[in-house]
Amino acid sequence: MALKHDPVLPPHIGGLKAGPRNAITDVADVTVGHATLADGPIQTGVTVVLPHPGDIYRDRVPAAATVLNGFGKSIGLMQVEELGVLETPIALTNTFSVGTIAQAQIRQCVAANPQCGQRLPTVNPLVFECNDGYLNDIQAMAIAEQHYRNACAAAGSTFVQGAVGAGRGMSSFGVKGGIGSASRYTPIANGFQYTVGALVLSNFGRPSQLTLAGRRIGPSLETRLASTTQAQNGPEKGSVILIIATDAPLDARQLRRLSLRAGAGLARTGSVFGHGSGDIALAFSTAYTLPQDVGRAMPDIAMLHDALLDPLFQAVADSTEQAIVHSLWRAATVVGRDGHHRQAFLDLMADYIPAFSEQSL
Repeated sequence: MALKHDPVLPPHIGGLKAGPRNAITDVADVTVGHATLADGPIQTGVTVVLPHPGDIYRDRVPAAATVLNGFGKSIGLMQVEELGVLETPIALTNTFSVGTIAQAQIRQCVAANPQCGQRLPTVNPLVFECNDGYLNDIQAMAIAEQHYRNACAAAGSTFVQGAVGAGRGMSSFGVKGGIGSASRYTPIANGFQYTVGALVLSNFGRPSQLTLAGRRIGPSLETRLASTTQAQNGPEKGSVILIIATDAPLDARQLRRLSLRAGAGLARTGSVFGHGSGDIALAFSTAYTLPQDVGRAMPDIAMLHDALLDPLFQAVADSTEQAIVHSLWRAATVVGRDGHHRQAFLDLMADYIPAFSEQSL
């Protein structure tokens, strides 16, 4: 499904060039799929990121994560930290659906690998979450295993952003949040060019904090929200999940360093990694795979030198910030449980925002 052109183009973050889709799927072989539930009080869904089209359990990819603030209920991070690999697609959903999606991932792996957990090792499901309970009746636990399978079946290189999939019920800075994505090309001193892509599940931030392309517009946003029924009081209780993909040949230690730099892009938007916010970043590389089967040879890969990582760090920060901007720009107004609603950012602020364009900044 093609992306729609925005009536007001978002600012282009930084000086690096974006890929043709300006999305995480500009990293070759990466695909993204959604399953969206939008029916009255049920406003939720599932989003999956597939690192490659094969069996990820059999051909694992190197990965690492950084927990910026650990107020979260994700599953699978401990083994990723220990072994430095992904064994399933990366799944995003709401807080109360983590167990259901993990079970769906296990069933998916067992169906493809009947000896999983018997002759073969058990699989490590990987599910991230944010709390969409303001817009979604999270207690209904409407997400089923089929929704995960549907999201995987829908995965492609072109995908919708905004109030879709896991982002359907999410809120950011007092307005509608959700799924956002971006990419950057990174020329390296060794003569190579690599791609970095980011995908975010944006559900964080107080209105007064919002900074857009270096411009502090939070106070104006807060004033406008104060005149509506959407004024936000009390401490921040959101979260953000930051997924980074690259085709650069990196090991798990280097990927952890990349994941940490996603926090720089997050901070630029105004986040202070609030007490009640689960802020988690994960980075993976598609440059090679690591076999599950001990009888297969390990890859002979020359890793990128640490001294050449700075352009990738820049690309991570810029694409993360851009993805958060896109999550606001692409989201539509949503009305959910008990009449709760979050207005689309552009509906509320379009007349305030200068004539931003992808070329002007």
